[in-house]
Amino acid sequence: MTDSLPARTAYRDRLAAVLPAHERTICLDTDTGLFTGTDFGTAAGRYVNIGIAEHNAMGMAAGLAASGWMPFVNTMAAFATSRAVEAIKIDIAYNAVPVRIMATHGGLSSGHLGPTHQCLEDLAVMRALPNMTVVVPADAAATEAVVDAALDLPGPLYVRMGRKATPAVPGNPEPPRIGKAQRLRAGADVLLVGCGPYPVLAALEAAEILAGQGIDAGVLNMHTLKPFDVPGLLAAAAGRRLVVTVEEHWRSGGLGAVVTETLAEHDPMRVLRIGMPDSFAGFVGSHEDLLRHYGITAEAVVAAVTQHSSPPHPSRKGIKHDHRLPRM
Repeated sequence: MTDSLPARTAYRDRLAAVLPAHERTICLDTDTGLFTGTDFGTAAGRYVNIGIAEHNAMGMAAGLAASGWMPFVNTMAAFATSRAVEAIKIDIAYNAVPVRIMATHGGLSSGHLGPTHQCLEDLAVMRALPNMTVVVPADAAATEAVVDAALDLPGPLYVRMGRKATPAVPGNPEPPRIGKAQRLRAGADVLLVGCGPYPVLAALEAAEILAGQGIDAGVLNMHTLKPFDVPGLLAAAAGRRLVVTVEEHWRSGGLGAVVTETLAEHDPMRVLRIGMPDSFAGFVGSHEDLLRHYGITAEAVVAAVTQHSSPPHPSRKGIKHDHRLPRM
């Protein structure tokens, strides 16, 4: 696998390319440095750097959106979903205005800066807000597709991106569509559901390893946490012995939570969640170092599947499950 552009770089370049043709679009920056030296062409006047003032940026964006503009707000995920969350809730989500919150340094991607800048709660916070669309692109190409889709999307949008380049999703899949799960691999035995660059890659790598062990694993890229593709998940999980979620987020409130909630309501089955434990990162290190340390890896997925996936008991073969009752 080869590295693609960093998602935030792909976002910057795509936004700079589309801004001139979309005259009601505006870029609000919070002194991130991401757009330093960027040529916006005829749209240069619609790039505004308001400094390190994330809460104010969200309020300004809401006012602009209510006045007919479409603001893209740039900040770090940790600040968008903690420091500025009141303005996002009251000014943006409550009024359902088309603000695009473009959050970089999501998950453990700013591992070298420590827990103050790591962001492992953002998906839980954002998906809890009514009217909010929540998307986690898996690579640069998917990020560009999200920028294009955002131009016609009603209501507010939260997009989580990392800090540096990550490998492109192999196989050159079709660009993901917001609200539609992306099936990357079919599999009859278990289903692996990933969200974000490294978790999706871990799921794909784990599926390859499991295939060598005689376990047929399907892989779903659940890039949109809200609106959640319930039919897509149910179709992919139907008849599987086990579902394993992989995410760069605390296990509470993120991908594992929404998958578990959905299956519990519609088609109860066993779900194992690979993600951050209920603790802050205890040391600083590279993105990859922290992922390995906390077990958000292909090896952890394989271990979970091989430990907990077992074929149905021979006495139960051919027995049709009654989905009105929970499986025991």
